[in-house]
Amino acid sequence: MPLSVSLSIEGDTTVIDLSGELDAETAPDFHQTIEKAAGHGTTTIEIRMAGVGYMASAGLRSLVFAQQKIADNVTIKVVGAIEPVSRTIRTAGLDRSIVISEE
Repeated sequence: MPLSVSLSIEGDTTVIDLSGELDAETAPDFHQTIEKAAGHGTTTIEIRMAGVGYMASAGLRSLVFAQQKIADNVTIKVVGAIEPVSRTIRTAGLDRSIVISEE
């Protein structure tokens, strides 16, 4: 299943909404959106992942890429990830630097 990626601004939050599969084939689309989001100057980047049914290791690399691209004073928040996806993020230890929220 392809990945659908959208970007919007809601107040002081840049929202990236993902739907589909985040893998090696689709990660470049996510990377391009992260680069755009990094330039918006908001205090929070919210990555909505409720529609992501599968995340491969390329998805983890994408989250690391986001950490590298986005300023240190900007909070990265993953919202609504299904349990297998959030478990993958936690197992990789990214929950120490990325906020994971159910809503």
